[in-house]
Amino acid sequence: MKRWTFVAFVAPSLAMMIVFIAIPLVIVIVQSFQDRRQVFRAETTEQCTPGFPNPVCTSSATMVPVLDGAGEPVRETVFTGWGNYTALLQPGAVAAAFSPGGGGLAAVLNIDFYKALRFTLTFTLGTLPFVIGVGLALAVALNATHRLVRGPVTFISLLPLIITPVIGALSIRWLFVGDGILTHLIEHITGQKIAIFAHGWAIELLMMFYRVWSTAPFAFIIFYAGLQSLNQDALDSAIVDGASRWHRLRYVVMPHLMPLITFVSLIHLMDSYRVFDEVVGFSSQARVISLQWLTYDLLTPNQSGVRAIGRASASSMLTMLGIVLLLTPLVVRIWRDHRRG
Repeated sequence: MKRWTFVAFVAPSLAMMIVFIAIPLVIVIVQSFQDRRQVFRAETTEQCTPGFPNPVCTSSATMVPVLDGAGEPVRETVFTGWGNYTALLQPGAVAAAFSPGGGGLAAVLNIDFYKALRFTLTFTLGTLPFVIGVGLALAVALNATHRLVRGPVTFISLLPLIITPVIGALSIRWLFVGDGILTHLIEHITGQKIAIFAHGWAIELLMMFYRVWSTAPFAFIIFYAGLQSLNQDALDSAIVDGASRWHRLRYVVMPHLMPLITFVSLIHLMDSYRVFDEVVGFSSQARVISLQWLTYDLLTPNQSGVRAIGRASASSMLTMLGIVLLLTPLVVRIWRDHRRG
């Protein structure tokens, strides 16, 4: 391919990446070290007690907001260094928690950032093996069925991908919240009143169940497509050699699908670490929050109409750092496999 032909193909994508990814990323990095504050000025007032001939006067200084010509509060951007990160990570509170009588890990998990980090990691790593396992099981089972059955089964299996994430989360929530169908059924069987959404662990399990239900079809269709290129001669040789179904899966099918398993793991880790729809759909903010929801909450204006843009930017950078750390082992594995290849 000629150089200018290559440039003509690459330039539009590169320009879009610079405008919509690189520049916003730089802005967020800069904002994470800044804070936008309201400007105040000191006003001195003097009050005198009635008295003659020597009244007693006292002066007091008060801070009043500075207003612009339109009567709106004036705000300024100041450099805070690591202040926004310190406000999120709260190293002082963490050190106090691990001091004698400080409460330990339980006290740390009461801090918003660590509370969100704990759930985000649990949600991401807890759902990954189930997404891979369910997707692989569906793909292997469908590949072994009759061709006439594969079309309808594939269509039904892909239905969760069609449903909007928030709508799907709300649907699962309505089955269990209050007098939901499944809640009423469980109460009828056990004869006891239950309140599933009164327990944080129950909410987390429902959220993880929903993520597996909605994401496993993606893994299934990727693995099923990969099985179509499986070397049938190798599989037949394993059968002739007396390999059981489990051994054929472990030593023939799994090595063939390993690049696809790595690919699905990368996509799942990136997507699940940014969990947000489930928190909104299950209305779990009072008990369970995620890093992405924490960033959203910091961007929500408070009663004074002020948004913590600096801390929200710092939260976004920490979230991105977490994704990089999670993906690094998989990327290193891919790089090593590429070098061996």
